[in-house]
Amino acid sequence: MNEYMSELICGPAILFAPAGRAEIIPKAVKKGDMVIIDLEDGAGDIDRDVAYQNIRQAELDPQRTIIRIVGPSDPNFGADVDMVKSTDFNLVMVPKLLERVPEELAGLDVIAMIETPQAAVNIPTIAADPKVVGMFWGAEDLTHLLGGTHSRFLADEPHAGRYRDTMRLTRAQMLLHAAAHGKFAIDAIHADFHDSEGLFTEAIDAARSGFAGTACIHPKQVDTVRQAYRPEASQLEWAKRVVAEAKNHPGAFKLDGQMIDAPLVAQAKMVILRQPV
Repeated sequence: MNEYMSELICGPAILFAPAGRAEIIPKAVKKGDMVIIDLEDGAGDIDRDVAYQNIRQAELDPQRTIIRIVGPSDPNFGADVDMVKSTDFNLVMVPKLLERVPEELAGLDVIAMIETPQAAVNIPTIAADPKVVGMFWGAEDLTHLLGGTHSRFLADEPHAGRYRDTMRLTRAQMLLHAAAHGKFAIDAIHADFHDSEGLFTEAIDAARSGFAGTACIHPKQVDTVRQAYRPEASQLEWAKRVVAEAKNHPGAFKLDGQMIDAPLVAQAKMVILRQPV
């Protein structure tokens, strides 16, 4: 894990809210650890002027807010970027990337979405971009663009409910390359928000694999994600001791015979962030 996780991710349950629905935004803010204000797929067909006004007037905490703009090929891309740059928000999620991250995003902290075949095969390049601070992936768009019909195995197949191999490969590659470049990774949504058992299984795997959080599309998913990411008592005790001792050392140090370096200190900070409030 890395310092970006403790600086930019305030908790594991990251809840989407459509920018065009002013009445939903404060409810999402109250429920989630962070909120993704959506100007893309989840927003539907919106009046952009109204959506922009909703974002500006919602009194959102920039440290707990991600703005998802539209992708670079969308006619509204430039307007979305300009709107974000005119506010106090700096963390943007960018969908439909292809080979690279557009230069128009310079000055913003970018969460790069991996949901096209082009982005999937260019994960190393995208992860290395200095504008990118984190990564997120989308299984449904990627499946559609591959010419597939279902991102998961169906009931008439072995391993029903599990992601197909192409999806699992993309997820793993994104996490690996994000970590290699000191960026955080957010796991994909679990589209069936009635399936709390399936969500918990995926979220606990995400937490133990190294994801900083899991995106949610419905408020009822938030508590399940938090439960999955909640640290064990012994893990939390270790993390608190590591962070406390790190204040006394400018570099690596030993604790209970274990060598503690910067990545482990960052991991300890993230564990502490995951404890119940």
